[in-house]
Amino acid sequence: MEVSFEDFKKMDIRVGKIIKVEEPEGSKTMLKMTVDFGNEQRIAMAGLKNYYKPEDFIDKKFVFILNLERKKFLGIESECMILAADNEKGDVVLIRPEKEIEVGSRIR
Repeated sequence: MEVSFEDFKKMDIRVGKIIKVEEPEGSKTMLKMTVDFGNEQRIAMAGLKNYYKPEDFIDKKFVFILNLERKKFLGIESECMILAADNEKGDVVLIRPEKEIEVGSRIR
């Protein structure tokens, strides 16, 4: 299915810096991340615990979608989604800016 350019422009994709990571009680896979986007902070819940350690995220910048429908995991509302690539072997790689850029910068 193709998506029109107009629909793509509706996506709010930005660079965010992870400032805090917690392991929610009772979860085997989820991490709760507090993400700084410059003018606001949001919570991202992600099933990355089996691929990354919490300390792998702190003070690092990644790419997030901010305007997806919010969803609750373990009773915690996820307000954005971190972007990652995965393959058939089960490898997971997070998407990061290749050079230094300000938090909140838009992806176009």
